[in-house]
Amino acid sequence: MADIQGSYDDLFTAVPTALAALLDGGDLGGSVAVFVDGEPVVDVWGGFADAARGVPWQRDTIVNVWSVTKTMTALCALVLADRGELDPDVPVARYWPEFAAAGKEAVLVRHLLSHTAGLPDWDGPVADIYDWPAATARLAAQAPQWEPGTAAGYHSLTQGFLVGEVVRRITGRSPGEFFADEIAGPLGADFRMGLPAEHDHRVALTVPPPSRDEDYTAGAARSDVARTVTATPTAIRLRDGNSVAWRRAQIPAASGFGNARSVALVQSAMACGGSVRGVRLLSRAGCDRAWEEQFSGEDRVLGMPISWGLGYGRFGGTYGWGGWGGSTVMIDPEARAVVAYVTNQMREPAQDTRGLDLVMAAYDGLQGLRAGG
Repeated sequence: MADIQGSYDDLFTAVPTALAALLDGGDLGGSVAVFVDGEPVVDVWGGFADAARGVPWQRDTIVNVWSVTKTMTALCALVLADRGELDPDVPVARYWPEFAAAGKEAVLVRHLLSHTAGLPDWDGPVADIYDWPAATARLAAQAPQWEPGTAAGYHSLTQGFLVGEVVRRITGRSPGEFFADEIAGPLGADFRMGLPAEHDHRVALTVPPPSRDEDYTAGAARSDVARTVTATPTAIRLRDGNSVAWRRAQIPAASGFGNARSVALVQSAMACGGSVRGVRLLSRAGCDRAWEEQFSGEDRVLGMPISWGLGYGRFGGTYGWGGWGGSTVMIDPEARAVVAYVTNQMREPAQDTRGLDLVMAAYDGLQGLRAGG
């Protein structure tokens, strides 16, 4: 059985057992955290940080969590909304005048957060995603693919630039700087958008699924989906995500680096009414705003039914999202709980149930807590 490090409450034995089973089944490495009331009841890790299986996964190993990053960027916007500095129901162009080009005058901020703005595809060169002014200027010039607000199509790469530029226009700080100053810093969370070089030695590079190599693309994850949008987006390869340029850049939809502990700590703000460990990031009403349904129906890009809130997927009474490669965060405000899983081992998306399996294992413990409480 794989060696699992860390600590966990006895009620949550199913979680490290499930992680060990994944590693025994061939996964490379990962970490899982379950926080209740802003404190860890599970904080475990195991496996290896490198493809050669020579470097053990450590307590402070970090990994690209891909689209779990979107929940961090959404939180930045929600904090500003709670402070009265951002209004989700006004046109984006109020904060970013250039965005009104090409028929986007009526696109609202909430459309950006709920994947309904009609700008789902990055169609520029990969190099431009490392250049914030170039990336945001390209998106400002694009015409929407549908009438904003009438349909949803997952903005897998573009959402971070769109929401992030609104954050920058309001605060004068990049989204990564705002996140560091206003969220991660006060909480002491080991999560960054735009990773400084001094943290490179802690990074576990992402490993492709079996039989794939570093030319594996994010588009391959949806190759069997009949997209109902017409554009063909630029393919983002795994080797792009493993590059130094990707780590240094701020790509607020997909280039956050952290571990399960830091993801769960930050999103505990949303699980606990806006306050974690005595640090209040936003009000309870500000948290509740995120769960209000903005769209429900077939997502044109994902090819599946989805309910979108403001920056989070809605799944019954829980909220969250997952990233390309398997990383996952689930928030349960009723239980004041967060489950987070991060990994450096990709699987083919159609066969990847790891995040859900770990969430279900965590619920064994959460039900025990309720019964004991």
